[in-house]
Amino acid sequence: MTVNPAHARTRFRQAQELVESLLDFAVPADQVIERYFKANRQMGSKDRGFAAETVYGILRHLRELQRLCQDAEQAPDAANLVAVYLLSKAGWGARMLQDTAVRAHAEDLVRGVRTANREDWLPAERLNLSDDALDRLGARFDATELTSLARALNQPAPVDMRVNTWRHKRADVQAALQAAGYDCNLTPYSPLGLRRAQRGPLFGTREFRDGQIEIQDEGSQLIGLLAQARPRQKIADFCAGAGGKALLLSAEMRNTGVVLACDVSARRLQNMRPRLKRAGADNIRILHIRDERDAQLQKHTASCDAVLVDAPCSGSGTWRRNPDMKWRDINIAELGELQTRILRAAEMLVKPGGRLIYATCSLFEEENQAVVESFLNDHPQYQLVPANQVLEQCGVPEADSLVDAAGMLQMLPHRHGTDGFFAAVLQKTG
Repeated sequence: MTVNPAHARTRFRQAQELVESLLDFAVPADQVIERYFKANRQMGSKDRGFAAETVYGILRHLRELQRLCQDAEQAPDAANLVAVYLLSKAGWGARMLQDTAVRAHAEDLVRGVRTANREDWLPAERLNLSDDALDRLGARFDATELTSLARALNQPAPVDMRVNTWRHKRADVQAALQAAGYDCNLTPYSPLGLRRAQRGPLFGTREFRDGQIEIQDEGSQLIGLLAQARPRQKIADFCAGAGGKALLLSAEMRNTGVVLACDVSARRLQNMRPRLKRAGADNIRILHIRDERDAQLQKHTASCDAVLVDAPCSGSGTWRRNPDMKWRDINIAELGELQTRILRAAEMLVKPGGRLIYATCSLFEEENQAVVESFLNDHPQYQLVPANQVLEQCGVPEADSLVDAAGMLQMLPHRHGTDGFFAAVLQKTG
Protein backbone atom coordinates (compact mmCIF):
# COMPACT_ATOMS: atom_id res chain seq x y z
CA MET A 1 0.00 0.00 0.00
CA THR A 2 2.32 2.74 -1.28
CA VAL A 3 1.49 6.28 -0.18
CA ASN A 4 3.09 9.57 -1.06
CA PRO A 5 4.63 10.92 2.18
CA ALA A 6 2.85 14.20 1.51
CA HIS A 7 -0.48 12.39 1.83
CA ALA A 8 0.45 10.25 4.82
CA ARG A 9 -0.79 12.64 7.50
CA THR A 10 -4.23 13.09 5.93
CA ARG A 11 -4.76 9.42 5.24
CA PHE A 12 -3.56 8.42 8.68
CA ARG A 13 -5.99 10.89 10.27
CA GLN A 14 -8.91 9.64 8.19
CA ALA A 15 -8.22 6.02 9.12
CA GLN A 16 -7.80 6.98 12.77
CA GLU A 17 -11.15 8.78 12.82
CA LEU A 18 -12.89 5.78 11.31
CA VAL A 19 -11.33 3.33 13.74
CA GLU A 20 -12.29 5.54 16.69
CA SER A 21 -15.91 5.33 15.49
CA LEU A 22 -15.78 1.55 15.25
CA LEU A 23 -14.10 0.24 18.37
CA ASP A 24 -17.31 -0.04 20.40
CA PHE A 25 -18.74 -2.29 17.62
CA ALA A 26 -22.20 -0.79 18.13
CA VAL A 27 -22.78 -0.16 14.40
CA PRO A 28 -21.72 -2.41 11.49
CA ALA A 29 -18.44 -1.30 9.95
CA ASP A 30 -19.80 -0.86 6.44
CA GLN A 31 -22.42 1.59 7.71
CA VAL A 32 -19.83 3.59 9.67
CA ILE A 33 -17.58 3.80 6.61
CA GLU A 34 -20.45 4.81 4.32
CA ARG A 35 -21.51 7.60 6.69
CA TYR A 36 -17.93 8.85 7.00
CA PHE A 37 -17.49 9.01 3.23
CA LYS A 38 -20.77 10.92 2.85
CA ALA A 39 -19.66 13.40 5.51
CA ASN A 40 -16.25 13.80 3.81
CA ARG A 41 -17.14 14.11 0.16
CA GLN A 42 -13.83 15.79 -0.62
CA MET A 43 -12.07 12.42 -0.28
CA GLY A 44 -10.89 11.07 -3.61
CA SER A 45 -11.26 7.46 -4.71
CA LYS A 46 -7.70 6.61 -3.65
CA ASP A 47 -8.24 8.15 -0.22
CA ARG A 48 -11.45 6.16 0.21
CA GLY A 49 -9.79 2.97 -0.94
CA PHE A 50 -6.91 3.47 1.48
CA ALA A 51 -9.26 4.20 4.39
CA ALA A 52 -11.51 1.21 3.75
CA GLU A 53 -8.60 -1.18 3.21
CA THR A 54 -6.88 0.02 6.37
CA VAL A 55 -10.00 -0.18 8.53
CA TYR A 56 -10.96 -3.66 7.36
CA GLY A 57 -7.36 -4.80 7.77
CA ILE A 58 -7.34 -3.57 11.36
CA LEU A 59 -10.63 -5.32 12.11
CA ARG A 60 -9.35 -8.60 10.65
CA HIS A 61 -6.11 -8.50 12.66
CA LEU A 62 -7.32 -6.74 15.80
CA ARG A 63 -5.99 -9.17 18.43
CA GLU A 64 -2.59 -9.26 16.74
CA LEU A 65 -2.42 -5.47 16.53
CA GLN A 66 -3.49 -5.06 20.15
CA ARG A 67 -0.65 -7.37 21.16
CA LEU A 68 1.83 -5.41 19.04
CA CYS A 69 0.76 -2.24 20.86
CA GLN A 70 1.28 -4.04 24.15
CA ASP A 71 4.75 -5.21 23.09
CA ALA A 72 5.58 -1.59 22.21
CA GLU A 73 4.29 -0.51 25.65
CA GLN A 74 1.61 1.65 24.06
CA ALA A 75 -2.15 1.74 24.57
CA PRO A 76 -4.20 -0.05 21.87
CA ASP A 77 -6.11 3.10 20.95
CA ALA A 78 -7.19 4.02 17.43
CA ALA A 79 -4.02 5.93 16.51
CA ASN A 80 -1.68 3.18 17.67
CA LEU A 81 -3.74 0.46 16.02
CA VAL A 82 -3.59 2.31 12.71
CA ALA A 83 0.15 2.81 13.12
CA VAL A 84 1.05 -0.81 13.92
CA TYR A 85 -1.20 -2.02 11.10
CA LEU A 86 0.53 0.25 8.58
CA LEU A 87 3.93 -0.77 9.94
CA SER A 88 3.28 -4.51 10.01
CA LYS A 89 0.95 -5.00 7.02
CA ALA A 90 1.32 -2.04 4.66
CA GLY A 91 5.07 -1.43 4.47
CA TRP A 92 5.16 1.92 6.25
CA GLY A 93 8.28 3.03 8.09
CA ALA A 94 8.90 5.44 10.96
CA ARG A 95 9.40 8.37 8.57
CA MET A 96 5.81 8.03 7.35
CA LEU A 97 4.56 8.46 10.91
CA GLN A 98 6.50 11.60 11.76
CA ASP A 99 3.63 13.95 10.97
CA THR A 100 0.86 11.89 12.59
CA ALA A 101 -0.73 11.49 16.03
CA VAL A 102 1.90 8.87 17.03
CA ARG A 103 5.00 10.85 16.07
CA ALA A 104 6.21 11.12 19.68
CA HIS A 105 6.54 7.36 20.06
CA ALA A 106 6.80 6.20 16.46
CA GLU A 107 10.20 4.58 17.05
CA ASP A 108 8.76 2.59 19.97
CA LEU A 109 6.01 1.23 17.69
CA VAL A 110 8.52 0.34 14.99
CA ARG A 111 10.70 -1.47 17.52
CA GLY A 112 7.68 -3.33 18.94
CA VAL A 113 6.65 -4.55 15.51
CA ARG A 114 10.16 -5.59 14.50
CA THR A 115 11.04 -7.42 17.70
CA ALA A 116 7.69 -9.14 18.34
CA ASN A 117 8.08 -12.83 19.21
CA ARG A 118 4.78 -14.36 18.15
CA GLU A 119 5.71 -17.69 19.70
CA ASP A 120 5.12 -16.07 23.09
CA TRP A 121 1.64 -14.88 22.16
CA LEU A 122 -1.63 -16.48 23.14
CA PRO A 123 -3.21 -18.65 20.39
CA ALA A 124 -6.13 -16.22 20.07
CA GLU A 125 -3.66 -13.37 19.46
CA ARG A 126 -1.83 -15.30 16.75
CA LEU A 127 -5.07 -16.37 15.07
CA ASN A 128 -6.96 -13.08 15.52
CA LEU A 129 -9.92 -14.67 17.25
CA SER A 130 -11.86 -13.85 20.38
CA ASP A 131 -11.32 -16.21 23.30
CA ASP A 132 -14.89 -17.50 22.94
CA ALA A 133 -14.52 -18.19 19.20
CA LEU A 134 -11.21 -19.94 19.79
CA ASP A 135 -12.81 -22.22 22.37
CA ARG A 136 -15.78 -23.09 20.15
CA LEU A 137 -13.78 -23.65 16.98
CA GLY A 138 -10.95 -25.36 18.84
CA ALA A 139 -13.39 -27.97 20.09
CA ARG A 140 -14.28 -28.79 16.51
CA PHE A 141 -11.04 -28.48 14.52
CA ASP A 142 -7.54 -29.69 15.29
CA ALA A 143 -4.79 -27.12 15.65
CA THR A 144 -3.61 -27.36 12.04
CA GLU A 145 -7.04 -26.94 10.51
CA LEU A 146 -8.01 -24.24 12.99
CA THR A 147 -4.96 -22.26 11.88
CA SER A 148 -5.93 -22.69 8.22
CA LEU A 149 -9.51 -21.63 8.94
CA ALA A 150 -8.46 -18.57 10.94
CA ARG A 151 -6.05 -17.47 8.21
CA ALA A 152 -8.75 -17.87 5.56
CA LEU A 153 -11.18 -15.82 7.65
CA ASN A 154 -8.59 -13.04 7.78
CA GLN A 155 -8.41 -12.75 3.99
CA PRO A 156 -10.71 -10.56 1.88
CA ALA A 157 -13.46 -12.52 0.17
CA PRO A 158 -13.75 -12.67 -3.63
CA VAL A 159 -16.82 -11.32 -5.40
CA ASP A 160 -19.23 -14.11 -6.32
CA MET A 161 -22.12 -13.56 -8.70
CA ARG A 162 -25.14 -15.68 -9.51
CA VAL A 163 -26.27 -15.65 -13.11
CA ASN A 164 -30.01 -15.37 -13.70
CA THR A 165 -30.11 -18.60 -15.69
CA TRP A 166 -33.84 -18.30 -16.28
CA ARG A 167 -33.04 -15.61 -18.83
CA HIS A 168 -29.32 -15.91 -19.58
CA LYS A 169 -26.58 -18.50 -20.09
CA ARG A 170 -23.70 -18.40 -17.66
CA ALA A 171 -21.08 -18.64 -20.40
CA ASP A 172 -22.63 -15.73 -22.29
CA VAL A 173 -22.67 -13.51 -19.21
CA GLN A 174 -19.08 -14.44 -18.38
CA ALA A 175 -17.99 -13.55 -21.92
CA ALA A 176 -19.82 -10.20 -21.79
CA LEU A 177 -18.25 -9.26 -18.45
CA GLN A 178 -14.78 -10.21 -19.63
CA ALA A 179 -15.24 -8.20 -22.83
CA ALA A 180 -16.10 -5.20 -20.64
CA GLY A 181 -12.89 -5.66 -18.62
CA TYR A 182 -14.29 -7.62 -15.66
CA ASP A 183 -12.30 -10.83 -15.57
CA CYS A 184 -14.21 -13.65 -13.89
CA ASN A 185 -14.12 -17.43 -13.67
CA LEU A 186 -16.76 -20.10 -13.23
CA THR A 187 -17.38 -20.97 -9.59
CA PRO A 188 -16.05 -24.49 -8.91
CA TYR A 189 -19.21 -25.87 -7.31
CA SER A 190 -22.28 -23.81 -8.16
CA PRO A 191 -23.49 -24.26 -11.76
CA LEU A 192 -24.99 -20.76 -11.50
CA GLY A 193 -21.99 -18.76 -10.37
CA LEU A 194 -19.14 -16.57 -11.54
CA ARG A 195 -16.24 -15.40 -9.38
CA ARG A 196 -14.16 -12.26 -9.61
CA ALA A 197 -10.96 -12.14 -7.55
CA GLN A 198 -10.84 -8.34 -7.47
CA ARG A 199 -13.52 -6.04 -6.16
CA GLY A 200 -14.86 -3.64 -8.74
CA PRO A 201 -17.85 -1.47 -9.65
CA LEU A 202 -20.08 -4.29 -10.86
CA PHE A 203 -23.21 -2.36 -9.88
CA GLY A 204 -22.57 -0.08 -12.84
CA THR A 205 -22.34 -2.85 -15.43
CA ARG A 206 -25.06 -3.50 -17.96
CA GLU A 207 -25.19 -7.11 -16.74
CA PHE A 208 -26.12 -5.99 -13.23
CA ARG A 209 -28.54 -3.27 -14.32
CA ASP A 210 -30.35 -5.71 -16.62
CA GLY A 211 -30.72 -8.36 -13.91
CA GLN A 212 -28.34 -10.83 -15.53
CA ILE A 213 -26.31 -11.15 -12.31
CA GLU A 214 -26.80 -10.76 -8.57
CA ILE A 215 -24.00 -10.59 -6.01
CA GLN A 216 -24.27 -13.82 -3.99
CA ASP A 217 -21.64 -16.04 -2.38
CA GLU A 218 -21.26 -19.46 -3.95
CA GLY A 219 -22.16 -21.17 -0.69
CA SER A 220 -25.41 -19.24 -0.52
CA GLN A 221 -26.20 -20.33 -4.07
CA LEU A 222 -25.80 -23.99 -3.11
CA ILE A 223 -28.19 -23.56 -0.19
CA GLY A 224 -30.82 -22.24 -2.57
CA LEU A 225 -30.31 -25.21 -4.87
CA LEU A 226 -31.08 -27.62 -2.01
CA ALA A 227 -34.78 -26.78 -2.40
CA GLN A 228 -34.66 -28.27 -5.92
CA ALA A 229 -37.26 -25.70 -6.92
CA ARG A 230 -39.34 -26.56 -9.95
CA PRO A 231 -41.83 -24.60 -12.08
CA ARG A 232 -45.31 -24.07 -10.65
CA GLN A 233 -44.35 -25.04 -7.10
CA LYS A 234 -44.97 -23.01 -3.96
CA ILE A 235 -41.86 -22.37 -1.90
CA ALA A 236 -41.40 -20.21 1.18
CA ASP A 237 -38.21 -18.32 1.96
CA PHE A 238 -38.98 -17.98 5.66
CA CYS A 239 -36.18 -15.54 6.55
CA ALA A 240 -35.86 -13.83 3.19
CA GLY A 241 -33.81 -10.76 4.16
CA ALA A 242 -33.06 -8.75 1.03
CA GLY A 243 -34.07 -11.63 -1.20
CA GLY A 244 -30.93 -13.27 -2.59
CA LYS A 245 -32.19 -16.82 -2.19
CA ALA A 246 -35.77 -15.90 -3.12
CA LEU A 247 -34.45 -14.60 -6.43
CA LEU A 248 -32.57 -17.85 -7.00
CA LEU A 249 -35.70 -19.86 -6.27
CA SER A 250 -37.71 -17.68 -8.63
CA ALA A 251 -35.22 -18.26 -11.44
CA GLU A 252 -35.16 -22.02 -10.84
CA MET A 253 -38.97 -21.99 -11.05
CA ARG A 254 -38.79 -20.08 -14.36
CA ASN A 255 -40.85 -17.25 -12.86
CA THR A 256 -43.86 -19.53 -12.33
CA GLY A 257 -45.61 -20.72 -9.19
CA VAL A 258 -45.12 -18.73 -5.99
CA VAL A 259 -42.11 -17.82 -3.90
CA LEU A 260 -43.31 -16.54 -0.52
CA ALA A 261 -40.66 -14.18 0.84
CA CYS A 262 -41.17 -13.68 4.60
CA ASP A 263 -39.20 -11.54 7.01
CA VAL A 264 -39.65 -9.56 10.21
CA SER A 265 -37.76 -6.57 8.78
CA ALA A 266 -39.86 -4.32 6.58
CA ARG A 267 -36.71 -2.43 5.57
CA ARG A 268 -34.97 -5.53 4.23
CA LEU A 269 -38.08 -6.58 2.35
CA GLN A 270 -38.39 -3.11 0.85
CA ASN A 271 -34.78 -3.31 -0.31
CA MET A 272 -35.73 -6.46 -2.21
CA ARG A 273 -38.11 -4.68 -4.58
CA PRO A 274 -35.52 -3.11 -6.93
CA ARG A 275 -33.84 -6.52 -7.21
CA LEU A 276 -37.12 -8.17 -8.18
CA LYS A 277 -37.68 -5.57 -10.87
CA ARG A 278 -34.18 -5.99 -12.34
CA ALA A 279 -34.52 -9.77 -12.44
CA GLY A 280 -38.04 -9.74 -13.85
CA ALA A 281 -39.18 -11.91 -10.94
CA ASP A 282 -42.97 -11.67 -10.92
CA ASN A 283 -43.70 -14.78 -8.86
CA ILE A 284 -42.27 -13.53 -5.54
CA ARG A 285 -44.87 -12.52 -2.95
CA ILE A 286 -43.51 -10.38 -0.11
CA LEU A 287 -44.93 -11.03 3.36
CA HIS A 288 -43.90 -8.85 6.29
CA ILE A 289 -44.46 -10.81 9.50
CA ARG A 290 -44.31 -9.72 13.14
CA ASP A 291 -42.53 -12.90 14.25
CA GLU A 292 -42.37 -16.59 13.39
CA ARG A 293 -45.88 -17.13 14.79
CA ASP A 294 -47.57 -14.31 12.86
CA ALA A 295 -51.24 -15.12 12.17
CA GLN A 296 -50.73 -14.30 8.48
CA LEU A 297 -48.79 -17.54 8.13
CA GLN A 298 -51.77 -19.70 9.04
CA LYS A 299 -53.30 -19.44 5.56
CA HIS A 300 -50.14 -21.11 4.20
CA THR A 301 -50.21 -24.07 6.58
CA ALA A 302 -49.11 -27.35 4.93
CA SER A 303 -49.16 -25.73 1.48
CA CYS A 304 -45.49 -25.41 0.50
CA ASP A 305 -43.45 -27.86 -1.55
CA ALA A 306 -40.37 -26.56 0.24
CA VAL A 307 -39.55 -24.10 3.00
CA LEU A 308 -36.09 -22.57 3.26
CA VAL A 309 -35.07 -21.31 6.71
CA ASP A 310 -31.90 -19.23 6.49
CA ALA A 311 -31.99 -18.52 10.20
CA PRO A 312 -30.62 -15.49 12.05
CA CYS A 313 -27.25 -16.51 13.46
CA SER A 314 -23.88 -15.34 14.73
CA GLY A 315 -22.67 -14.66 11.18
CA SER A 316 -19.33 -16.26 12.01
CA GLY A 317 -19.14 -17.74 8.51
CA THR A 318 -19.07 -14.23 7.02
CA TRP A 319 -16.11 -12.88 8.98
CA ARG A 320 -14.13 -12.47 5.75
CA ARG A 321 -16.66 -9.84 4.68
CA ASN A 322 -17.70 -8.55 8.10
CA PRO A 323 -14.63 -8.77 10.34
CA ASP A 324 -16.14 -6.45 12.92
CA MET A 325 -18.59 -9.24 13.78
CA LYS A 326 -15.71 -11.25 15.25
CA TRP A 327 -15.50 -8.88 18.17
CA ARG A 328 -19.15 -8.44 19.12
CA ASP A 329 -20.58 -10.13 22.19
CA ILE A 330 -22.98 -12.84 20.97
CA ASN A 331 -25.26 -15.01 23.09
CA ILE A 332 -25.04 -18.33 21.27
CA ALA A 333 -27.50 -20.05 23.62
CA GLU A 334 -30.09 -17.33 23.00
CA LEU A 335 -29.56 -17.59 19.26
CA GLY A 336 -30.01 -21.36 19.42
CA GLU A 337 -33.36 -20.94 21.14
CA LEU A 338 -34.49 -18.46 18.48
CA GLN A 339 -33.33 -20.73 15.66
CA THR A 340 -35.22 -23.64 17.18
CA ARG A 341 -38.42 -21.60 17.46
CA ILE A 342 -38.16 -20.39 13.88
CA LEU A 343 -37.50 -23.86 12.49
CA ARG A 344 -40.47 -25.34 14.34
CA ALA A 345 -42.76 -22.55 13.17
CA ALA A 346 -41.58 -22.87 9.55
CA GLU A 347 -42.25 -26.59 9.62
CA MET A 348 -45.98 -25.89 9.78
CA LEU A 349 -45.89 -24.59 6.19
CA VAL A 350 -44.44 -27.79 4.70
CA LYS A 351 -46.97 -30.04 3.02
CA PRO A 352 -46.75 -33.85 3.31
CA GLY A 353 -43.92 -35.03 1.11
CA GLY A 354 -42.39 -31.56 1.12
CA ARG A 355 -38.93 -30.42 2.08
CA LEU A 356 -37.58 -28.25 4.91
CA ILE A 357 -34.10 -26.75 4.56
CA TYR A 358 -32.41 -25.30 7.63
CA ALA A 359 -29.38 -23.10 6.96
CA THR A 360 -27.06 -20.63 8.67
CA CYS A 361 -23.90 -18.71 7.86
CA SER A 362 -22.38 -19.90 11.15
CA LEU A 363 -19.33 -22.02 11.94
CA PHE A 364 -20.60 -23.06 15.37
CA GLU A 365 -22.16 -26.48 15.96
CA GLU A 366 -24.53 -25.06 18.58
CA GLU A 367 -26.31 -23.13 15.82
CA ASN A 368 -26.11 -25.88 13.24
CA GLN A 369 -26.03 -29.62 13.94
CA ALA A 370 -27.39 -29.20 17.47
CA VAL A 371 -30.50 -27.35 16.24
CA VAL A 372 -31.17 -29.96 13.54
CA GLU A 373 -30.68 -32.91 15.87
CA SER A 374 -33.05 -31.40 18.43
CA PHE A 375 -35.66 -30.81 15.74
CA LEU A 376 -35.42 -34.36 14.40
CA ASN A 377 -35.78 -35.80 17.89
CA ASP A 378 -39.11 -34.00 18.27
CA HIS A 379 -40.37 -34.43 14.69
CA PRO A 380 -40.22 -38.11 13.68
CA GLN A 381 -42.16 -37.30 10.49
CA TYR A 382 -38.96 -35.76 9.09
CA GLN A 383 -35.94 -37.60 7.75
CA LEU A 384 -32.51 -36.19 7.00
CA VAL A 385 -31.66 -36.31 3.28
CA PRO A 386 -27.91 -36.29 2.50
CA ALA A 387 -27.21 -32.89 1.00
CA ASN A 388 -24.56 -34.30 -1.32
CA GLN A 389 -27.16 -36.46 -3.04
CA VAL A 390 -29.36 -33.43 -3.65
CA LEU A 391 -26.47 -31.35 -4.93
CA GLU A 392 -25.34 -34.09 -7.30
CA GLN A 393 -28.81 -34.07 -8.82
CA CYS A 394 -28.42 -30.30 -9.29
CA GLY A 395 -25.20 -30.75 -11.24
CA VAL A 396 -22.80 -29.76 -8.46
CA PRO A 397 -19.38 -31.45 -8.87
CA GLU A 398 -17.51 -33.05 -5.96
CA ALA A 399 -20.61 -32.79 -3.80
CA ASP A 400 -19.28 -35.40 -1.35
CA SER A 401 -16.56 -32.94 -0.32
CA LEU A 402 -19.17 -30.40 0.78
CA VAL A 403 -20.87 -32.38 3.55
CA ASP A 404 -20.02 -33.68 7.01
CA ALA A 405 -20.24 -37.31 8.08
CA ALA A 406 -24.00 -37.04 8.63
CA GLY A 407 -24.64 -35.61 5.16
CA MET A 408 -25.21 -32.02 6.25
CA LEU A 409 -23.76 -29.28 4.05
CA GLN A 410 -20.73 -27.61 5.60
CA MET A 411 -18.83 -25.16 3.43
CA LEU A 412 -15.71 -23.55 4.87
CA PRO A 413 -13.46 -20.74 3.61
CA HIS A 414 -10.22 -22.69 3.88
CA ARG A 415 -11.62 -25.81 2.21
CA HIS A 416 -13.98 -24.46 -0.41
CA GLY A 417 -13.16 -20.79 -0.90
CA THR A 418 -16.66 -19.71 0.13
CA ASP A 419 -18.11 -18.11 3.22
CA GLY A 420 -18.88 -20.51 6.04
CA PHE A 421 -22.30 -22.06 5.44
CA PHE A 422 -24.28 -24.89 6.99
CA ALA A 423 -27.47 -26.54 5.74
CA ALA A 424 -29.54 -29.64 6.42
CA VAL A 425 -32.21 -31.05 4.11
CA LEU A 426 -35.20 -32.53 5.94
CA GLN A 427 -37.91 -34.46 4.08
CA LYS A 428 -41.43 -34.73 5.46
CA THR A 429 -43.17 -38.08 5.04
CA GLY A 430 -46.10 -38.08 2.66
